Amino acid sequence: MKNNNNLRLPSYGGQALIEGVLMRSRRNLAAAMLSPNGKIVVVTEHINHPSTKKVLCRPFLRGLIILWQSLIIGMKYLTLSANIQSSEEEKIDSTSLVFAVLVALSFAILLFFITPTLLSEFITHHFQTNTFITNIMEGLLRLLTIIAYLWLVSLSKDIQRVYAYHGAEHKTINAYEANVELSLSNVMRFPISHTRCGTSFLLTLIILSIIVFSFFGHLPVVVKIISRVVFIPLLAMLSYEIIHWMGNHMNISWVRMLAAPNLLLQKLTTREPDAKMVKVAIKAFTKLLEMENNPT
Repeated sequence: MKNNNNLRLPSYGGQALIEGVLMRSRRNLAAAMLSPNGKIVVVTEHINHPSTKKVLCRPFLRGLIILWQSLIIGMKYLTLSANIQSSEEEKIDSTSLVFAVLVALSFAILLFFITPTLLSEFITHHFQTNTFITNIMEGLLRLLTIIAYLWLVSLSKDIQRVYAYHGAEHKTINAYEANVELSLSNVMRFPISHTRCGTSFLLTLIILSIIVFSFFGHLPVVVKIISRVVFIPLLAMLSYEIIHWMGNHMNISWVRMLAAPNLLLQKLTTREPDAKMVKVAIKAFTKLLEMENNPT
């Protein structure tokens, strides 16, 4: 299966699941998951709600909507993929899913935004650095915290398999965007990194936070923490637009240079997949393309 190089390619994305891959567009998604008996289970869904059509076309606002939608969908299908691997007694219900989303958001804000702020204030109190240095130190601590977290998580064998499916997702999309047939042999030879990856978004968000917060003047600790949390949606919207733009301009040499750190960080969140994993990713993507080409 090849795409048409004469047409502008839509931006397809996805994420790794537990023993599976989710592929999505603005209108549809398809998830393929390997069940314990070796059968590939495919689940599809139409996701484009009429009320979001205009918003999704507007820069900045679309980023926040898409990111929130991605979070909800991602948690939903992570739960589904986990349930496929679990017995009836171990399955996760919808209430637990909502709780998990809230806990995940709270943990991320606490670990990546509040903790670096408190640590930088503690260091400043003992070494009497100026406000600009304090803000830069806070940003660097935030960056180091994320890198350390991703590295520690990657030590888990279960997470390594998820990261391998992440690599399979990237390989498949890279193959499609290179206009080659989505056969196993073709997809396997493509890289496991991709410019529109969520890891790239995360690093861009942190770099932007370092730049923006460095210009903030002296603030009381409580006000500083509140400002960091309040600015998360604004930084997220801008980060989305940057990643989206870079993904469409990788033919420019200086854009590729800017994207290099993003691709480098993906070494922590991707692994080389095996053939079964790539087959699962191809199954999800080909099903998504069927839905895109045959709307109902």
